[in-house]
Amino acid sequence: MKIAVLGAAGRMGKMLTSLAPSLGLEVVARVDIADGFDREWPAETEGVVDFSFHAAVPASIARAAIMGIPYVLGTTGLTPEEQEAVDEAASKIPVVQSGNYSLGVNLLLELVKRSAAALGAGYDIEVVEMHHRHKKDAPSGTALMLAKSAAEGRGIDFDANAIYGRHGEPGERSSDEIAIHALRGGSVIGDHTVVFAGDLERIELCHKAQSREAFAAGALAAIKWAADKPPRKYTMRDVLGF
Repeated sequence: MKIAVLGAAGRMGKMLTSLAPSLGLEVVARVDIADGFDREWPAETEGVVDFSFHAAVPASIARAAIMGIPYVLGTTGLTPEEQEAVDEAASKIPVVQSGNYSLGVNLLLELVKRSAAALGAGYDIEVVEMHHRHKKDAPSGTALMLAKSAAEGRGIDFDANAIYGRHGEPGERSSDEIAIHALRGGSVIGDHTVVFAGDLERIELCHKAQSREAFAAGALAAIKWAADKPPRKYTMRDVLGF
């Protein structure tokens, strides 16, 4: 399968490009605005893996939709308008969209959902993530996915109950509140912890990435999986069969 990697000059882009041949994928375009990289992908491209910048997504995914090729989107921090462009493209091509492509994180999403359902309102839910100093968006897409899984398990509306950090005098915490905290520093690849805090005990579910290869391998598996799928928006949990 011939693929284009968008955001090829970045950390994930470089990992995707180097790992692809070992998984039977041919990278025919390394697309990035940096010097020495391609500006677009050729007509023979059979799939796109996008870890670029959110503002570039609408134009790229629209072109893929015209070509009728599958699209794996790992770019996070999309605006509502940019997300609309993704959703529109998914009516024409298979689109796999995830804030995290690792097996461990997608397993954690299911564990968080089940834990929130089992523990109930007696346990307060907090999500803490940490990434390297160069990450541009906050909170991470993975932290949002985890918080939404917790809200789903608890049976509450995420948007109505989510808060992002605290300062000043926010008052007492409500039982349905789900707080998301973003830390930045050093070269941390990605740490995520979901805390369920009760009066008598505290449960913490944690994932720590040791290499970006875990994310790259998942994204490349996703583009191979999507090759023969009908138009729709999928998640990594669809790819893994969870």
